[in-house]
Amino acid sequence: MQPNPNNSDKKPADRLLKMPGRRERGPVDFKTRIADHEGEIMAIATRDVVTAQRTTTIIQAVEIMTRAGFRRLPVVDAGTHRLRGIVTVSDIIDFMGGGDKFNLVQVKHGGNFLAAINEGLREIMTPHLVTMPVAGNIADAIDIIVNRSIGGIPITDTEGELKGIVTERDVMKALTTEHSGRRAEDVMRSSVRVTSPDTPIGKVCEEMVKCRFRRLPVVVDDVLCGIVTATDIMSYLGKGKAFEQLTTGDSAEVMGAPVRSLLSGELHTTTPDRNIHDIALEMIQRRVGAFPVIEDSHLVGLVTEYDLVKAFAEE
Repeated sequence: MQPNPNNSDKKPADRLLKMPGRRERGPVDFKTRIADHEGEIMAIATRDVVTAQRTTTIIQAVEIMTRAGFRRLPVVDAGTHRLRGIVTVSDIIDFMGGGDKFNLVQVKHGGNFLAAINEGLREIMTPHLVTMPVAGNIADAIDIIVNRSIGGIPITDTEGELKGIVTERDVMKALTTEHSGRRAEDVMRSSVRVTSPDTPIGKVCEEMVKCRFRRLPVVVDDVLCGIVTATDIMSYLGKGKAFEQLTTGDSAEVMGAPVRSLLSGELHTTTPDRNIHDIALEMIQRRVGAFPVIEDSHLVGLVTEYDLVKAFAEE
């Protein structure tokens, strides 16, 4: 494809694929629509939750999340198991250079990344949480996920003790029980921010935090060559690859590597005409949170677990 001369002065990381929106994404009152799915939230939640304490170091938490494939790690008191906060992959990206939590590296530790990652989770965790009671139902979870954009909800008893956690994926599984008449193009996000393979990891972190998303398609001349997720960036730290870049311990060495170094050879995509029921089943099978939507070899949208939860709940 020939480059567009009108866009020649734009940085690849700032490009936005603009297509007409297909649907209204405003708040929806699901409690009047999901009567058939109401029931005990604990029936779909994870009960045996891996947790950390406020004194657990950041790098320990990152290693736990990377090893288990988690996007979030509840923080509890060691004795009472009362919920005190949560650290998410978004918090980790913020800390690694994306937002205000990067001040822990830059200000408190003068840019020394190795020192900062040995701080306790209390420094970066989110302390004020949206939770659900043990007696909650699926409609309540959908309302929180869709209208408050929260992907994982801790479940507590009346004493504040953590009893489980329910995620977008759990809810999507519960709702993906019937075929749908809707296709990817009916529910996908058709304005997709993209980046290039040479964009530094730190810049990708900034973009993710600023725009509040967890994944960024990587394109060359408008052709998709991969997708980088917040989990990929966290795993870069959790698997030790980030430390291969270190000679002085400065954060710039960690975050200056190009995002191409995080891309795997495996890329799962879908097409605009594919049924969302089939997409959901494949997402569950492959344990991925989104599929890029490809038409004529070009990226035209993105379908996420959030999009599918909302779509199924509206039916």
